[in-house]
Amino acid sequence: MDVSDASDSRLAQLRQWVLGDLGFAGSSIVPASADASFRRYFRVHSGQDSYIVMDAPPEKEDSAPFLKVARLLAGMDLNVPIVLARDMDRGFLLMSDLGFRQYLDELPKDGAADRLYADALQSLKTMQTADAHASRELPRYDESMLMREMQLMPEWFLRHHLKFEADAEERSMLNDMFVNLARCAASQPAAFVHRDYHSRNLLMTTDNNPGILDFQDAVWGPITYDLASLLKDCYISWPPSRVRTWALEYREQLLGSGLPAGRDGAEFLRWFDLMGLQRHIKVLGIFARLYYRDGKSQYLRDLPRVLDYARETASAYVEAAPLARFIDERIDVKFRDAQQRELK
Repeated sequence: MDVSDASDSRLAQLRQWVLGDLGFAGSSIVPASADASFRRYFRVHSGQDSYIVMDAPPEKEDSAPFLKVARLLAGMDLNVPIVLARDMDRGFLLMSDLGFRQYLDELPKDGAADRLYADALQSLKTMQTADAHASRELPRYDESMLMREMQLMPEWFLRHHLKFEADAEERSMLNDMFVNLARCAASQPAAFVHRDYHSRNLLMTTDNNPGILDFQDAVWGPITYDLASLLKDCYISWPPSRVRTWALEYREQLLGSGLPAGRDGAEFLRWFDLMGLQRHIKVLGIFARLYYRDGKSQYLRDLPRVLDYARETASAYVEAAPLARFIDERIDVKFRDAQQRELK
């Protein structure tokens, strides 16, 4: 069904740009997807062809990083949308359409996971090895940024979602944990980091699989970040033994490309696990903020998986054990109550 712009001024402008300015008169425009930002996406059907239009309000979203990283990744022969037209003043981009078959829907099919992850990991290796000179020009994923991300957890997950105020001892424990995780991440070898390399941003495609989306926040940072994002996905989970096997196989690919990947497999897995813990702590805060600030309730349903990831990893490392106890003793009951309250 074609979208209506009766009460949506930006949609009216987008329709005028596509149907009038770009000459797509007679084409249909339908919602394609929305993401965790203020961006929206629409699919334009013109005869047998289809295109994607990004709506990124310029006062809230800067499209310049998207264009910069798109050029970088396309230069690596990765499968990213090609920008066909742009209106930077209004925040509109017309792009090629990579399809709609998300990894999230395809991965559970029989025999699909190994094949799809093999493709995704090959593309990840390309991102991390193909153009290191250009990638180093990306913003640095440094300790201060990593710390800011984790501070979202006590603010939005604890205070807003759980209605819980940590005491002084608990705040000190969390801060020490955040500092240690940020330092561990910053001590890793650095490479291109997509920052959201997971099953909702990867599309199964016939040629040059996967199609890669939502890369505008790319940075230069810890080499295991995207690996943790992909294999410890907030939207789908796998047995820990299978995850470790995939992670160690990827380490061998990095070594084969001449990149540093730890003294041995144990060190690499420690980087990977603690990087995943940093990410999941951050995501607890982000998903709660998306609900309470932005009204996007669907992310609450993924919080149990994210919390389980955090608990599982924290319980496996002595330095993170206080966080596991904190979750077991102080968070679990309040979390169940909060989920029931908000998802009733």
